[in-house]
Amino acid sequence: MNGSPSTDFVLEALDIEKSFGATSVLRKANLRVAPGEIHALLGGNGAGKSTFIRIVSGSLRRDAGVISVAGREDYDASAIAVVFQELALLPDLSVAENIHLPHRRDAFGRIDSREMGALAAEALAMIDPALVLSLRRPVSSLDLHQRQLVEIARALSSGAKLILLDEPTANLTFADAERLFAILRRLTKLGFSILLVSHRMSEIRTIADVCTILRDGRSVVDRRALAQISDEEIVQAMMGEVREKVETITEAPRARPSGASLGLAKGNLKLVLPAGSILGLAGAPDGPAGVINALIGADSQAAWSITLNGQPRRFRSPAEAVRSGVGYVSGDRAEKGILATLPILDNLAAAGRIARKQWLVLPQEVREAASALRRLSIKASSLDALPQTLSGGTQQKLLIARWLDLAPKILVLEEPTRGVDIGTKREIYQIIRTVAAAGTIVVWWSTEYSELAEICDHAITFDLQGEVSGRLEREDLTEVAMARATGMAA
Repeated sequence: MNGSPSTDFVLEALDIEKSFGATSVLRKANLRVAPGEIHALLGGNGAGKSTFIRIVSGSLRRDAGVISVAGREDYDASAIAVVFQELALLPDLSVAENIHLPHRRDAFGRIDSREMGALAAEALAMIDPALVLSLRRPVSSLDLHQRQLVEIARALSSGAKLILLDEPTANLTFADAERLFAILRRLTKLGFSILLVSHRMSEIRTIADVCTILRDGRSVVDRRALAQISDEEIVQAMMGEVREKVETITEAPRARPSGASLGLAKGNLKLVLPAGSILGLAGAPDGPAGVINALIGADSQAAWSITLNGQPRRFRSPAEAVRSGVGYVSGDRAEKGILATLPILDNLAAAGRIARKQWLVLPQEVREAASALRRLSIKASSLDALPQTLSGGTQQKLLIARWLDLAPKILVLEEPTRGVDIGTKREIYQIIRTVAAAGTIVVWWSTEYSELAEICDHAITFDLQGEVSGRLEREDLTEVAMARATGMAA
């Protein structure tokens, strides 16, 4: 790659290298973003995306390589702005004050209120003129979509020509996501460029023009038009090869589930699921949480009625639910899933010990743990290593693996693919299909409707208030149908 800067690109990062100690994170990686385009930066967990973003935005020094903005290596760092998923706004300050934060005050630390208002109004007018009327409102009074627009306006007011968005629709409604996409397209027509980081393939296809893909710190796809690359090719580029783990994952579990049916009822909704069904829960968190808490024994007074093989059940605690054959993988991997201070062996054996009321390490646990790692292609230095030595996606597979040898009647999953790369998602999909094929009923909440549409046999949808809004069967289970029923982005 020629290291000479080009004026053809808003951003040109060439042959970027970065190591932390003996660990090489970026190896001559390249990223070139043209004026007026929406560019997707893709890569699996550990590919180097976060490090690349920090280097490009100026928060981390590179070891080698050349970075130029509009052909200049001595560019002002304010030319690039990053809008993270967790917004960095001060809720008690007004919209105008938040937008003005990066700007200088006078020698006495004072702010010219008229100048502040004019600057904020000019930035907001490029995004959403209606928000100009909210300049004096505290940011805390805005909804999530409006707060995100304030963050983008602050980036524009700083003079940024390239805006990097990190998972921008993760918490938006369907309508808000559509409005955001329209705004991003409008900004590109005004000469701004957008660098988008997202794990959602449907989102990438909807909004992005071109993509760059990182693998193992290298750019394996450089400025490829999305219209000219298939999803399968993207996965292959990210993972090095399309790895379908069917042979290893589909080894039959030692124990077979009893094939219990599950009944769920609330209000006018009554649903009976046969063994091996996969039920999707679609919508804002409050609705799915009611079903999940009833199933895992987190709410003994839940409004949902449960039957197993036609017999009413109400679990008084999570331990009782586990001993009755209900497995659970929390969506909060750090706080409620991974046991960070315990080795991988104990993480894998945790569910079995609860089910058996057993606390000592048994020889069979070591054999089962080694088998689970092998079947799921989890690479660990040893069973005694801490889970923090694994990537986020691998930790997620670890949480699912702890249930495989128990063959639960019901397996409840909260966002099992959140924050994992496309290749690992496919592996998790195959694990879930295999678990269901063995007779386990899978109940799966996900905000990614594309995966629910691909995997599930049935779905319950919830509106923005958490109330049941409908029920979808296989033939009607589409992303569009779920987005309409829930009001949330697909």
